Amino acid sequence: MGEQEPRSAGELLDIVDGQDRVVGQATRAEAYARRLTHRCVFVLARTGDGRLFVHRRTAQKLVFPSCYDMFVGGVVGAGETYHDAALREAEEELGVSGLPAPQPLFTFLYETPEHSWFSALYEVRCDGPVDPQVEEVAWHAFLTEDEIAARFGEWDWVPDGLQAWHRYQAWRSQHG
Repeated sequence: MGEQEPRSAGELLDIVDGQDRVVGQATRAEAYARRLTHRCVFVLARTGDGRLFVHRRTAQKLVFPSCYDMFVGGVVGAGETYHDAALREAEEELGVSGLPAPQPLFTFLYETPEHSWFSALYEVRCDGPVDPQVEEVAWHAFLTEDEIAARFGEWDWVPDGLQAWHRYQAWRSQHG
């Protein structure tokens, strides 16, 4: 892409306070550069037999380029709900339409010295063939949870996705 920013850098996001209340708006690039807390969705896309969509992000991604992730998702646009963003992001990244509404599981705050976003975690059933966006996904497969766990030491995973995964495992052990 040369000197140009990725297409999504100019996307307008809601900026939120410590209670996830909207306090302003900024572009995605500004939110990342100034570590402004915004909203994000994580969606586990699971087949009927339990396999999960796993992918490697493209090298052009604004954050965590070329890393692996077991979630589809992304930022919640300005004025958009978590629910709407979860369905939009799942359909866009998987390259499908007509998915059932993703089921909300829980929310959490992801914070590091570089990043800060409120995160809503969802799960959606995806049994049909997928055609992932080439701008978002460099490689993909449907893997079992054991296959994912076996690759934790081998692949570079997105750190927010790893945190979401560990929180999901803890949540699932409490909620069945």
